[in-house]
Amino acid sequence: MRFEGTPRYVSRLTSGTLALILAGGRGSRLQQLTSWRSKPATPFGGKFRIIDFALSNCINSGIRRVSVLTQYKAHSLILHVQRGWGFLRGEFGEFVELLPAQQRVRSAWYQGTADAVFQNLDIIRNHKPEYILILGGDHIYKMDYGPMVAQHVEQQADVTVGCVEVTREEARGFGVVSVDSSNRVLRFSEKPADPEPVPGRPNHALASMGIYVFNPDFLYEQLIKDADTPDSTHDFGNDILPGVIGRYRACGYPFVDVQTSRQSYWRDVGTVDAFWEANMELISVSPELNLYDEEWPIWTYQEQLPPAKFVFDDDDRRGMAVDSMVSGGCIVSGALVRRSLLFSKVTVSAGSELHCAVVLPNVSIGENCRIHKAILDEGCVVPAGTVIGVDPVADARRFLVTDGGVVLVVPEMLGQETHHVR
Repeated sequence: MRFEGTPRYVSRLTSGTLALILAGGRGSRLQQLTSWRSKPATPFGGKFRIIDFALSNCINSGIRRVSVLTQYKAHSLILHVQRGWGFLRGEFGEFVELLPAQQRVRSAWYQGTADAVFQNLDIIRNHKPEYILILGGDHIYKMDYGPMVAQHVEQQADVTVGCVEVTREEARGFGVVSVDSSNRVLRFSEKPADPEPVPGRPNHALASMGIYVFNPDFLYEQLIKDADTPDSTHDFGNDILPGVIGRYRACGYPFVDVQTSRQSYWRDVGTVDAFWEANMELISVSPELNLYDEEWPIWTYQEQLPPAKFVFDDDDRRGMAVDSMVSGGCIVSGALVRRSLLFSKVTVSAGSELHCAVVLPNVSIGENCRIHKAILDEGCVVPAGTVIGVDPVADARRFLVTDGGVVLVVPEMLGQETHHVR
């Protein structure tokens, strides 16, 4: 394409683009992980939160005008954005602003993704964007949005939809896109029972990433029309996109590696099993998601913490971690951590063994515990001698055991009342 090798052309497009990150969803399939936080605020990868990936993609793409739309239990998300994303300079027209649900145009909270944007049309118009990029705040991926905006302009599209290939089984949970050889969208089906396969790949379908580029006036027109439709669910996937396919110019943007033409990394961590698996992928020798990439850093807010510490080197009490990631402020005291991911300020006491565990921040694990294939939520205090992930029947009496055999433990399950801001 003509934009390849011309970063100035792309930067001019991205600098005039306003990004809207839809971060108001609960993410109910994450079960108790989202009882006191929204899905985008959920910790991920040892030191990040899920929303950091969309925000970092914007900054790294040269999009420095970003609005974050919040609603469900947003306090921890708001704190995170305020603390970690306030470094942009307003005098240069750069910002990451928060748009909480505030009943601006009707006496109701956001009724759907399209309604969330509609209720903030006055604010969006005041920013005078050249293009509008709509993102979900709840996926894990690294993506340069510049080429997608450039393709949108080159193909003179009214709307462009970001797409990834997934299995047909997975596609039942997504919007499924059918495109022709020029990437023109022919059909769009939201969560179909029988997803249309990719030509030549009968076991795969093209799924919407929930990423859209719109021409502003076109978006305003469609949102106003949708708001006036009584039986609409006011959702981009259910209502806006099906209503424009075939009537306007809608194009797909395949999210692939331009050098290899292979599907780029993208994860929907919408279930407890998927959340555990995506975190566990990071501790492999060469994970597909490279968090050590200096050319595309993932930014976040983090406390100033001391380095992780491993203490005691006796035959019966040795503090060590193998094939694991351990964040700042952690203390592994005479315990064994194997194939696990420890977030910030986790303490593991003598005699305990962790295997395939994802331990969120501020967790304290007592002596002689055995924890296998589990997620421990922020703030858990695990009593000495606790065994988790060994006996599924016993685990099910106290904790949540998923179909994939992952045990989810939150403080309330341990009889602990917390401050509920996670």
